[in-house]
Amino acid sequence: MAEKQGPDVKVPDPVEMSRAMARIAERSQRLVTDFLSRQASEGLKGPSDPFNVGQAFLEMTAKMIADPAKMVQAQMSLWHDYMTLWQRTTQRLLGQEAEPLIAPAKDDKRFKDAAWDENTLFDYVKQSYLLTARWLQGTVKSVDGLDDKTSKKVDFYTRQFVDAMAPSNFVVTNPEVLRATVESGGENLVKGLENMLKDLERGKGQLKISMTDYDAFKVGKNVAVTPGKVIYQNDLIQVIQYNPSTEEVYKRPLMIVPPWINKFYIMDLREKNSLIKYCVDQGFTTFVMSWVNPDEKLAAKSFEDYMVEGPLATLDVIKKATGEEDVSALGYCLGGTLLASTLAYMASKGDDRIKSATFFTTMLDFSDAGELSVFIDEEQISMLEETMSKTGYLDGSQMATTFNMLRANDLIWSFVVNNYLLGKDPFPFDLLYWNGDSTRMPAAMHSFYLRNMYQNNKLIQPGGITLKGVPIDLTKVKTPSYFVSAREDHIAPWVSTYSGAHLFTGPVKFVLSASGHIAGIINPPVANKYCYWTNPKLPKNADAFLQGATQNPGSWWTDWAKWAQKPAPAKVPARVPGTGELPAIDNAPGSYVAVRLV
Repeated sequence: MAEKQGPDVKVPDPVEMSRAMARIAERSQRLVTDFLSRQASEGLKGPSDPFNVGQAFLEMTAKMIADPAKMVQAQMSLWHDYMTLWQRTTQRLLGQEAEPLIAPAKDDKRFKDAAWDENTLFDYVKQSYLLTARWLQGTVKSVDGLDDKTSKKVDFYTRQFVDAMAPSNFVVTNPEVLRATVESGGENLVKGLENMLKDLERGKGQLKISMTDYDAFKVGKNVAVTPGKVIYQNDLIQVIQYNPSTEEVYKRPLMIVPPWINKFYIMDLREKNSLIKYCVDQGFTTFVMSWVNPDEKLAAKSFEDYMVEGPLATLDVIKKATGEEDVSALGYCLGGTLLASTLAYMASKGDDRIKSATFFTTMLDFSDAGELSVFIDEEQISMLEETMSKTGYLDGSQMATTFNMLRANDLIWSFVVNNYLLGKDPFPFDLLYWNGDSTRMPAAMHSFYLRNMYQNNKLIQPGGITLKGVPIDLTKVKTPSYFVSAREDHIAPWVSTYSGAHLFTGPVKFVLSASGHIAGIINPPVANKYCYWTNPKLPKNADAFLQGATQNPGSWWTDWAKWAQKPAPAKVPARVPGTGELPAIDNAPGSYVAVRLV
C-alpha cells in the first residue's frame, strides 16, 4: 500500500526572500521614523487611559478581593474543567472516543478549519481556550457590588481581551496558518507583513486594517448607481431626486433622511439590493439627503443646524421640485432620531407636511444603549470634546473603531488572520467598502448628541432639548409611523428602539427583522433571506410583543410598501428630476458623497 503523501513543501528562494525582507525593513524604518518625528513635534497628547478602563477594573478587583471565597470556588471550578479536559484528551491520544467538554458557538467562524476538531492537539488548545474564556467572563460577571455602567465596561473589555487572545490569532496555534506557512515556505508571513505595512502607511502610522479591496469600487460607478440628479445643495446636504422607473408615481413624494455617521449609499449599494431603487420601483418620487463630509470649517454646525438645513430645507426643495406640500418621510438610525426631533418641532409649529414616517433601527429612548454605552461616560466625552476642540470634528476612523469593537471577531480579528497571518488580500465586498468609507462629526453637533441623547437621555423628556427656540416633546407627534428594528442589532438594541416607539401618540406599527443593524434592513425580497415578526398590538413590554408576534418569511420590505402606499393611493405622471422649479446641478450620487477621508 502506498504511503499517504504529505503536502508539497515549497522551499523559498533565498534571493527573493532577502529582497522582500530588505523592502520591508526599509519601509518599516521609514514608518517608525515618521511616527517618532510626529511624536516629537506633537507631544504625547491625551490621557494614558482614554477609555477610562483602568478605574473600572480597579473597582472590580477591589470587589473580588472582598469576597475571596467566591474566587476560590471559581478557580476550583476551572481546575476541575482542566482536569476533565486532560482526561478526555488522553483518551483521544490512546485512540478512544471522547465527547468534547466544550464547543464553540455555531456562528463562531474562528474554529471552522477541520484540524481544530480532527487534530487532538489543536482540539485541546481550542477547548482549553474556550474553557478559560468562559471562566474569565463568568467570573467578572459574577462580581457583586458594581454599578451597571462599570459592570458593562468590565464585561466588554474582558471580552475584547478574550477575543484578542484566541489561539486562532497566532501563527503557532492556528492550524490553517501553520499549514499555509509550511506549504508556501513562509511566503504567507512575508506577504502578511507587507500587507500590515501598507495598512500602517494608509493610516499614517496607525493600523487601519483593510477589510476589502478599496480599488475595486468607486461611488457612482459600481456602487450608488441608481440614476438621478442633484437638484439642491447647502453647507450640509445635497438633495438627490431619483429618475422614475414607472409611468405613474404616487402623488405624495418620499423623503429619506440617512444617518450622517455613515454615507447614504448603504441604501444603494447595488441594483439588486438597493432600497432606494426599490422605493423608486414601487412608484415613489424619491428624494434623498446626501450629507457633507464636514471639515473644521463646519465645527460650529449644531444638531439644530442639521434639522434646519437637512429635513426642513428638503421639505421646501420637494415643494419646489414637485409642487407637493405633503410628503412621506423615512429615517435610518441617527437620521431617524433627527426625523423624530423634526416631527416634534413641526408639531409644535402646527406644521403637518409629513403625513407618514418610517424609522429604521432608530433610538429615541437611550436609557439602554447596549454596548455603545461603554464608550459614554464623563471622562470619555470630555476627552472627545478636547480632541474636537483642536480639530473641529471627530475623525471618522474613531467612530469606525468603536463600531468594529462591537463585533471584534468578525470586523477585526478575522482580517488580522486573513491579511497578516495567511498573507491573503481581502475579498472585494461592497458592504465593507461602504463600512470603510467613514465620515467626520462636527464638534458642536456631536457633543450635543452624545451629552443630550446618550449620556442624559433628554430626548424622551418633554422639553428636555430645545431646537430653534422650540422645546421638543415627542408625545406631540401624531404622525402615523412604522418602526423597523433588527433582533441582533448591536448598535441600536431592538428593545430600546421598541421603547422609543411608545413615545408617539399617533398610530404606530412596529416590525422586528431578523439579523443585525445593516443586514436586517438591507434585505431585499428577491434574496428571500431571514424573516420578520409583526404584531397588531403594541404592548409596553418588548418580550410580550415578541411572544404575541407572527413570524413571516423573507423581507419586511413588501409589508412596508403596502403600509406606505395605503394612505396615498393617488397617482400622477412620473416626475423627471430637473424639470421642475429646480434645475439639475449634477448627476447622482453627487459630489458630497464622493469625499473620502483615506
